[in-house]
Order: sequence, then C-alpha cells, then structure tokens
Amino acid sequence: MNLYFALKYLHILGAAVLLGTGAGIAFFMLMAHRTGNVALIAGVARIVVIADFLFTATAAVLQPATGLALASVTGYALTEGWIMLSIGLYIFVGIFWLPVVRMQMQMRRLADAAAAAGTPLPERYHRLFRTWFAFGFPAFAAMLAIYWLMMTRPSLAIY
Repeated sequence: MNLYFALKYLHILGAAVLLGTGAGIAFFMLMAHRTGNVALIAGVARIVVIADFLFTATAAVLQPATGLALASVTGYALTEGWIMLSIGLYIFVGIFWLPVVRMQMQMRRLADAAAAAGTPLPERYHRLFRTWFAFGFPAFAAMLAIYWLMMTRPSLAIY
C-alpha cells in the first residue's frame, strides 16, 4: 500500500467515525432521554461522554492531520476553494462540538446526582439537553457538506 492510499484510508475512516459516532451518540442520548428513566439517562450519558473522548476526539485530531498530509501528497494547495471551505466547515463543526462535550459532561453529572438521590432530572438538565440537541443540527449538516466537498472536490473561487 502506498502512502497516498494509506492516508486516504485513514482520512475516510476518520470521517466515518466522526459522522457515525456523532449520529450514534445523538441517537442513544435522545432515546434514553425520551424514556424519562433517570437511571437509564445517567448510564447512557456516562457512555456517551466516554465514546466522545475515545472515538470522536481521536478522529477529530486524525482528520486535519490526514487531510493536510493528503493535500501535500497529491499536490493540492490549501488555498483551493473546496479545501478552504472544508476547513472552514470543520472549524464550524468544532465550534459546536466543543460546547456539546461540556454539556454532555454536565448532563451526565446532573443525571448521576438525580439518579443517586432518586429525584427527577432538574430543569438545568432539560435546558442543557435542548441546547445540546439544537447544536447537533448545524454540526451534522456541516459534516454532510464536508463529505460532499471531499467526494466532489468542486472548483470554487473563495476570496
């Protein structure tokens, strides 16, 4: 396997992990939340935080590293429109993802405390959940746009 295909493989794998883990985490948190079962929500929130650090964070570091290496190996300039737009969208996703990680940790703590005390989830949890949920839409849409840009590499004039 040559360097180009190794980098491309890692880049595609990282993209799949980012999109898949993001969608999976959102699905499991939403399904747990919908049950109203505080102990279940607390357990899922614990797993979600671990998964985000293990998979999403690792892939989030891998993506720019392999992307930059691929651009170098293939001779693409980082100033090409589709690359600049991809990088901008990637930063946009990060702007939403970093607060989401913090929200997940707060929701986990609140759910753990409520489960231990045998009380309902506090209003703070519900506000965080609504914000967390809303943050997923623009981030997910941006990830889909990045996929499209990676696949099509359109000629874009960005100034």
